[in-house]
Amino acid sequence: MENRLKHHREMHGWSQGELAKRLGVSRQTINAVETDKYDPSLPLALRMAKLFEVNVPDLFIDNWEPKA
Repeated sequence: MENRLKHHREMHGWSQGELAKRLGVSRQTINAVETDKYDPSLPLALRMAKLFEVNVPDLFIDNWEPKA
């Protein structure tokens, strides 16, 4: 899975702390998501997508394909 959270955060000029404040989570949560140590819950992923005005798959790109 490719994580583009850091890319979108930096495009907005926000620190991890600023993004965390906007989302109502800790800075440590943002750091853990950006470094692939934590997968966000669906509600958090949806809030992130709304905040950046993108779709969830634009933040978290999953290249997995089901077996035929």
